[in-house]
Amino acid sequence: MNLNSAAAGSLITIVLCGALTATAGMLIFRNNIVATYRTHFTELDPRRKAIATVIVGALLGVLVSISSVGAGAIGVMALVILYPRLPVATIVGSDIAHAVPLTLIAGIGHWMIGTVDWHIIGAMLVGSLPGIFLGSYLAVRVPETALRMLLAATLLLVASKLAFDYVDQSSLTTAFTKRAIN
Repeated sequence: MNLNSAAAGSLITIVLCGALTATAGMLIFRNNIVATYRTHFTELDPRRKAIATVIVGALLGVLVSISSVGAGAIGVMALVILYPRLPVATIVGSDIAHAVPLTLIAGIGHWMIGTVDWHIIGAMLVGSLPGIFLGSYLAVRVPETALRMLLAATLLLVASKLAFDYVDQSSLTTAFTKRAIN
């Protein structure tokens, strides 16, 4: 598959917009989602719960490989719903431990197919260390709800911008194609 093709670009943009919107929705409606589904999954037998966990892992793998979005908020939500009796610290720790090999393998896959820009990675890593310190400092000083809503708003803004640019670009391409045919 040519990752520089219009079809690949469209797929990535659509999945990215969907993943950003779903992640924002998970952040905004977290308490309602958990309350709705928590009792249903408490009653699942261990085998069904294990199968559901594998399916969630597969979906997160696809989502992260295509869009780089979803492992955090969506993964934690799924684990909270599937394992309502586990302490939140265990769920967060499990999700983080899952994200490391997930993103490593996805990153190796992208490196192997040639879609990694090492200059971008270097610049991001240089900025990540101060960002980690700043984020850690703010995370304990800003109310959790405010952080979740700010993150959700940011994700929705980015998803909207991507969708607007995609629709605008699609309209230009369609108009150009019609003119070329006539």
